[in-house]
Amino acid sequence: MVRIKAASPRLISAMGCSLFFAYILSFVFEGQVLYSLLGSFGIETFMYLVIAMAAHLLGLLSCGFFVKSPGVVRHVMVASMGLCAAANAPFFFGPSPLWLVGLIVSGYASGCVVASFGYLLKLLAPKCERLKACADVLIYSSVAMIATNAVAVNISATFGLALSLAGVVLGMVLIWALPVQSMTEEREKADHKRNQDSGIKQPLLLLALFVLVITIDSGLMYQVINPAFGHLAGLASWYWAVPYIAALIAMRNLPSKIRRANALYVGMAMITAAFISFMILGRNALDYLIVDTLMLGACGIFDLFWWSILAEMLDFTDRPVRIFGLGLAANVLGVLAGDVLGRHLVSLKLSDAEVAVVALTIVSVTVAMLPILNRRLVMLLESHAYLMVFGSMSKPQQTAVIAQSPAHDPLTAREQEVLEVLLAGKSTREIAAELFISESTVKTHIRNIYSKYDVRSRAELISTVLKSQIEASS
Repeated sequence: MVRIKAASPRLISAMGCSLFFAYILSFVFEGQVLYSLLGSFGIETFMYLVIAMAAHLLGLLSCGFFVKSPGVVRHVMVASMGLCAAANAPFFFGPSPLWLVGLIVSGYASGCVVASFGYLLKLLAPKCERLKACADVLIYSSVAMIATNAVAVNISATFGLALSLAGVVLGMVLIWALPVQSMTEEREKADHKRNQDSGIKQPLLLLALFVLVITIDSGLMYQVINPAFGHLAGLASWYWAVPYIAALIAMRNLPSKIRRANALYVGMAMITAAFISFMILGRNALDYLIVDTLMLGACGIFDLFWWSILAEMLDFTDRPVRIFGLGLAANVLGVLAGDVLGRHLVSLKLSDAEVAVVALTIVSVTVAMLPILNRRLVMLLESHAYLMVFGSMSKPQQTAVIAQSPAHDPLTAREQEVLEVLLAGKSTREIAAELFISESTVKTHIRNIYSKYDVRSRAELISTVLKSQIEASS
């Protein structure tokens, strides 16, 4: 334990969470271990998977309401991991109602662990390092999951479950060894002061839509493409994660001068090429390698893309567990939606080519939305970053910044007041309350301000007024 505590807290958290995430990927979240266990008894998997994912979703959404401090984070994570290990004990015996109970408990508890990871990410990784921190967890967990799946498919599903639960126990030890309680009161106060007025509802909702669109395609893939290569179960049980991991490694080590959005376009091209390849190629091992490499490579790019954006959002809030849980909940909903959509397509008894055409159409429509969503999301995040810097300035400095970005037409005295409060990050309702005017009057003033600055949104206004001055002074 002494040696563990001497290691880097970021490394300890990455390894501990990776071991637990590997358990989620191999069991709770459409995992091969769960598939193998249910299949060995001839049990239909869909109901179990939906129940597990619904419980996981509930854990992601509710955990943020009671996890609000470093000490609580560690206790909740360790207790939830222990619950998962205990709840899965019935799976070592024959099928019984306890299997459903165990899935519900482990699904909910695993959601709490994943959401709580958001707190560790904010606490232990600087903003500039969070993409790498997310990549490390996704890579390590995928490698551990490959090993677990291989055991479940080629040796025994029960042995695979035992291996994944051993990872859970080791993850508990590592998380308990984290020195998260050493965070000083000054740091907590500084974080709270900096974050408490930085509402991120709009960018978070936009990111949730972004994640939903991406993961619908992933769920569709599982139900449309994977069954077509069912005769290659041995190869598919481990190779599917290889291009995924390779894409994560490539994204993790991208030179800083390469824009993250460029990777998004590469992923879009790969996922489209995967479905086209699925339509024109056969169903042998080489064809599977081509389709899977394109598909899972794209998934790796997309996953790290939105994970890193979600991680950056943690600086804008003093409730990182709630924010992280909401972002990951969109992922679960997207996978469920894609699963249902894919199952419906398969149930229509169409040929592989016809199913692929329909799936490709859906993918093309959803993928086309990504650049638009990304541009809007980037603008919103930039505007919040500028607001945080602006809020840390003194009143004279704020006045000087606004004065150096004049509107095309002079603002009235009241419009100037509205602009100053707006740049403090206040909502329309809060502006109305502070200036003792109605919300409709505030909206009228804001429309006039937009017109005089020749902008069409609050984010664009913030960027226009603050960007050049803040960047020049930094």
